[in-house]
Amino acid sequence: MSATPLDGFVPWPPEFAARYRERGYWNGDNIYRSLARGAQAHPERIAIVCAQRRWSYAEFDRRARRFAAGLRRIGVGPRDRVLLQLPNIGEHYLACHALFLLGALPVFALPAHRRAEIGYFVGHTQARACVIADREGGFDYRAMIREVRAEHDCLSDVIVIGEAEEFHSFDDLLDEPLQGDGPDAGEVAFLQLSGGSTGVPKLIPRTHDDYLYSVRESARICGLDGGTVYLCALPAAHNFPMSSPGALGVFHAGGCVVLARQNDPESCFALIQRERVTLTALVPALALAWLESRVRSRYDLSSLDCVQIGGAHLAGEVARRVPDAFGCRLQQVFGMAEGLVNYTRAGDSDELTLGTQGLPISADDEIRIVDDEDVEVAPGAVGHLLTRGPYTIRGYYRAESHNARAFTADGFYRTGDRVRRLPGGHLIVEGRAKDLVNRGGEKIAAEEVEGYLLAHPAVFDAALVAMPDRWLGEKSCAFVALREPAQATARELAQFLRERGIAGYKVPDRIEFLAALPRTAVGKIDKKALRARFDAPAAAPAVPVAASASSYSSSFAQATP
Repeated sequence: MSATPLDGFVPWPPEFAARYRERGYWNGDNIYRSLARGAQAHPERIAIVCAQRRWSYAEFDRRARRFAAGLRRIGVGPRDRVLLQLPNIGEHYLACHALFLLGALPVFALPAHRRAEIGYFVGHTQARACVIADREGGFDYRAMIREVRAEHDCLSDVIVIGEAEEFHSFDDLLDEPLQGDGPDAGEVAFLQLSGGSTGVPKLIPRTHDDYLYSVRESARICGLDGGTVYLCALPAAHNFPMSSPGALGVFHAGGCVVLARQNDPESCFALIQRERVTLTALVPALALAWLESRVRSRYDLSSLDCVQIGGAHLAGEVARRVPDAFGCRLQQVFGMAEGLVNYTRAGDSDELTLGTQGLPISADDEIRIVDDEDVEVAPGAVGHLLTRGPYTIRGYYRAESHNARAFTADGFYRTGDRVRRLPGGHLIVEGRAKDLVNRGGEKIAAEEVEGYLLAHPAVFDAALVAMPDRWLGEKSCAFVALREPAQATARELAQFLRERGIAGYKVPDRIEFLAALPRTAVGKIDKKALRARFDAPAAAPAVPVAASASSYSSSFAQATP
């Protein structure tokens, strides 16, 4: 680590950092150098396939260095924060590695994020530049960024892939390749988004050293090599397809990353057949959509060796269908952008593969399972998962008060997951303790959506809870008490939320109107009682939001067969 850590970054205590270096977890490498070695070792091997473009490792590295030179020309330098909001296109990886080379920090946003989230990310990080697409899915990102810039004068440079209009064109910033090998491995490499349960996502600082350890171990555990062909069907900026083992693991192993611009079954099946894909990663909702698709039999999927599923709870009946349907192994993945990653292993029994979320990747992943008072539960009992280790952060970026709640005094991260551990160490996730809706892998903080609902003049009280869904695992339902009966409709409230500029997947899938929300004995909204309404035969009928969830532009799968 450099002598002066990045402001707002919580480093590992010196004794822990020394141990992680001594044991070889942190080896002094940085993410850009990992790519550069691949370009030297196998320059002609294909690294990226995107639509009709095929970039070799040498071309990938050369383009990244050209873009780094252009960024430096407009003033981007070490530790500058640069927001990236791109669809699944090759330029996403070019921009990442160009910033890694410069020592600047990508701030990863998802394509589904809108003005509210993007404005927060820019303001909180004081981002000096951003890289966006011109349009995607009918949405104009340039128009949104104009609104964000009007509120945040720190955002001086906007780089656009496509029609740039008054902004910088991505192609115009491809200068002569920049030389260099990147920053110190202890530097923060990027800021990633949490799936936190309070308000907008917290920002997760990952260093080159800690993240690359996770990438290397993930690639080893998953058996990646130069023959791996990985289909990136989930949003490329998400932690799962980025590093578990994801694209970075594939680049480390010298394999090929195939980008799916759309993740519907037919588009992805065509890519699997054409590119002879061997590995892909799905959330349960997308896996179910692929399993139930009527077009699956039209394509040759025999190249698949493994389908990974993570991001949300995988029902046992779905897990059992995957190997037969795709003729390949199933691997369960349970992890978090804050650090800890677990995998089922190739040698695991069917019982462990189908029924658990795997083992941690590191011998130094420390696991505690505790009750509500932080007392260790009995072996095999369900409790709150706490963890610390060589690739789990010690604090969110510039979030001192939140860190005091999210981390124990001795540095364990409170994951918000409730788990139990088998005698052999495999974890079984039993649910979430945090007030969070996991909509097919998209994490929706109830508090954030409730705050927007309460801003509507007709709304007196509001609560957002998860409701079961066959495709997505969970959808969101808002229970609303109006100040006066019939002052607002579900359609009006949904439109009000969209006008706030929040991501479409956060707009409730259902809205139910109640005269008053139930309360606990201490006066809190009784969300347990609200969730129970979905199981009660006499539950009041829900009011579906006019624009259904499947019409929103979610950054994960739209679960339609």
